[in-house]
Amino acid sequence: MRSSLRSTGPSVAARLDRLPVTRLHKRFTGVMALGNFFEIYELFLAGVLATTLKKTFALGGFELSLVLASAFVGAFVGAVVIGRLADRVGRRSAYMVTLTLYSGATLACALAPNLWTLVAFRFVAGIGLGGELPVTDSFLGDLLPPARRGYYAAWAFTGAYLAVPVVGFLGLVLVDGAPLGVAGWRWMFALGSLGALLTFLVRRGLPESPRWLESVGRTAEADAVTSRFEKAAEAEGWTPPAVFDESEEPDLVVEPVPVRALFRRPLARRTVIMAIVWILAPIGYYGFGSLATLVLAAKGLDLSTSLTYLTFSFIGYPLGSYLSMLIMEKAERKWILAASLVGMAVCGIVYGSAQSAAVIIASGFCFTAVANVMSNSGHIYQLEQFPTSVRTTATGWLYSLSRLSTAAAPFYLLPLLGAHGAPVAFTVVAAAMLLAALSLVFGVRTTGLRLEAISGPAPATLARPAAPGGPTSPVIPEKTH
Repeated sequence: MRSSLRSTGPSVAARLDRLPVTRLHKRFTGVMALGNFFEIYELFLAGVLATTLKKTFALGGFELSLVLASAFVGAFVGAVVIGRLADRVGRRSAYMVTLTLYSGATLACALAPNLWTLVAFRFVAGIGLGGELPVTDSFLGDLLPPARRGYYAAWAFTGAYLAVPVVGFLGLVLVDGAPLGVAGWRWMFALGSLGALLTFLVRRGLPESPRWLESVGRTAEADAVTSRFEKAAEAEGWTPPAVFDESEEPDLVVEPVPVRALFRRPLARRTVIMAIVWILAPIGYYGFGSLATLVLAAKGLDLSTSLTYLTFSFIGYPLGSYLSMLIMEKAERKWILAASLVGMAVCGIVYGSAQSAAVIIASGFCFTAVANVMSNSGHIYQLEQFPTSVRTTATGWLYSLSRLSTAAAPFYLLPLLGAHGAPVAFTVVAAAMLLAALSLVFGVRTTGLRLEAISGPAPATLARPAAPGGPTSPVIPEKTH
């Protein structure tokens, strides 16, 4: 991997990075949030419906694990394939693929006549879902200015995670009913499909990533999209500098790299660290969503009471995501991520051992709140570490490990829960969270730095961009990480 300094005017990346956040940035971020809303909706849907599906199809433990795991196995495939596709054909085109697959397959789930049809179409829906978050991560990283990248990326995820309490409330209202003679669980799948179709229509107006366009040599198109953002900033009072001053902020250009660079220095250590995080962290994050109703049932609570407790616990997801917005630019990303993993370990152990309603709801709420600080900081930290030419490939491949890990989790967490109870199951979850946190000690710093400064070898001293018009401060990049 090589980087160079430009001497003939600013690159597209430098032009994007010097902009303030505009209404156009915010509208773009909102569209990203809308798409992710339905992915999060789907990922938590099976956990909410687990008890109902178990009764409807007379499922044993292995069959229930298949239902819970099928979407995540599909998401593993989707993250690998669509992540690479986004680096080859563009972020926007990959988005259209993800939404088409998800919307059609989720509608088929709503119409599924038997277990195997449901499992098959959840797998196909998962393929679409698998590409959604990696492409979103890269898209946000490509367009958001570095001084506010963490805040607005967290803002996008905060909007998306409103889906979690929505799933809980819909489950509370629909699971025991049959509106218009159709089982409530079928309505919940159908609503997800229609929402994804709406998102598809909204996203048709998205621009392609100018960073990606420049990386593949489509410079005229990259310039046109970048000019659109510059004109939006000028309309809101921003004045472009008459001369680009490289002495204040070197204009680094990271040349396109092959995929094998992910497994060579200096990127190999980042690849290994994020692989560890995405293998271990989902054991807690999605393990909680998948096991929650079953844990409460094991404590002797009926379905209605379990869903009520779970709905209150799920409120922590959007609130935790909002909390991440407030702290994302206040500390190094890797330390926020590590601290949230430790918090998940503690809250999980308390939840697994809790007996009273107050402690169950409070510990569940705290777990979900801290879990979304973890999720948001993990996504943002990952999108910052790899060059544009392989960013979505790296993000997709690494995040695919989380899908595989999540798919495997029911096959050992459910037997642990059945044989040894919730305290033992959540002790295993806590151990995984602590190991993931420990790996981050060796991670690279990213907060406030330009993507091109993080992605490749850089000068000894770089300027950390502040808000537009503000001062800069020197930063020594950590080259070995």
